[in-house]
Amino acid sequence: MKGFYVERKKLLEYYFNPKMKTEAGTRISGLNLNKQDLEKLKQLLHTCIGDAFYTILLGLDGAATIGDTQQQYQIFDENNNELTGGEIEGCAWEYFQNRK
Repeated sequence: MKGFYVERKKLLEYYFNPKMKTEAGTRISGLNLNKQDLEKLKQLLHTCIGDAFYTILLGLDGAATIGDTQQQYQIFDENNNELTGGEIEGCAWEYFQNRK
């Protein structure tokens, strides 16, 4: 979960750094927003990316749908420890809903 949380931060940094030359960043720059509106957009994207990651994580754990399908997946780390089965939901909530 922490990886998804960190990835959201990285994506936002890339999108709002003109030196990174991402497609999203180019589109954001093209809006020619003032600082206040740019910050509002950044907060909106922060929320949207967080919601997307949270939903994916819950979907993998069987607690939400991915598309039209709700099922529990089994995901294992490199040491063959299962990461799913109810463990993802609580941790994801801490990172994405508890405003950690």
